[in-house]
Amino acid sequence: MKKRFIVLIALLVTIPLVLYMWWSQALKPVDPTNTEAVSFTIESGEDSRTISDKLFKANLIRSPVAFYLLSRFGGYGRKIQAGEFHLTPSMSMHEIANSLTIGTMDVWITIPEGWRREEIALKLAKELNIPETEFLKVAKEGYLFPETYQVQKEATVSVIISMFQNEFNKKITSDIFSKAQKRQLTLDELITIASLVEREGKHDSDRPIIASVILNRLNQNQKLDIDATVQYALGYQANQKSWWKKDLTLDDLNIDSLYNTYKNPGLPPTPIANPGLASIQAVVDAPTTEYLYYISDDNGTIHPAKTIEEHNANVAKYLNK
Repeated sequence: MKKRFIVLIALLVTIPLVLYMWWSQALKPVDPTNTEAVSFTIESGEDSRTISDKLFKANLIRSPVAFYLLSRFGGYGRKIQAGEFHLTPSMSMHEIANSLTIGTMDVWITIPEGWRREEIALKLAKELNIPETEFLKVAKEGYLFPETYQVQKEATVSVIISMFQNEFNKKITSDIFSKAQKRQLTLDELITIASLVEREGKHDSDRPIIASVILNRLNQNQKLDIDATVQYALGYQANQKSWWKKDLTLDDLNIDSLYNTYKNPGLPPTPIANPGLASIQAVVDAPTTEYLYYISDDNGTIHPAKTIEEHNANVAKYLNK
């Protein structure tokens, strides 16, 4: 009994001592003499366990378990940011954990589908200090692909434009090109129609129908009569603090602009917004229909019609007009 008691006491003393020594070693730098910076990226949504493993594989920490425990119970976990960081093997685990909560070199910029380039310019000015006028000089409407981007804080206008172009080129595949060619659409025509679909459709399920109506009217040389083109022509509405005016008037529909598809046949001169992939895909995959009209109800759901009589009935039914 006495021997068992002595063994128990020895274990109670030894185990905490071993843990303390392990913990002390784990917190130390991997290499105190190596001050060469290593680029380390944390993707949006990565958890502490994943980050711990990545740090260990990058030879920046001694133990992934220790870093996980430190971030989990040391108050760092919820403060760690996504982005790119410059770390060195000479940093202690505490220094690395702290660095991941502050001083990220990157920011995450989300560009929603359907924004026009002026809206994007304002966001970049606010978050990256990119001058709006410089960006607008080179930004091509329709080709600023909507996505969430990881961007360096010191990024220049040319870097930003290249970022959009690369994403656009990645998403617009050869399959999309091939389908557009079968519809006898140039790339500019495809993106312009997709921008109309993007602004006119609220639900992805409605976008192919909207696309089919636009294509049918173009094939029959009918004016498109699309509100979104008038909104684009009207520009910024100071009283609504929006680039897209609500509740268009008859005077609005008569605005003298090449973008006004109530007055001018065919497509507007350029895209009116930057469409997402769903709207682009809706154009090349548009179903064959006889629809020439559609209205959007209060919930944003599209109701198509083949004739003006059906269309007027939809207006009376869904818009109470």
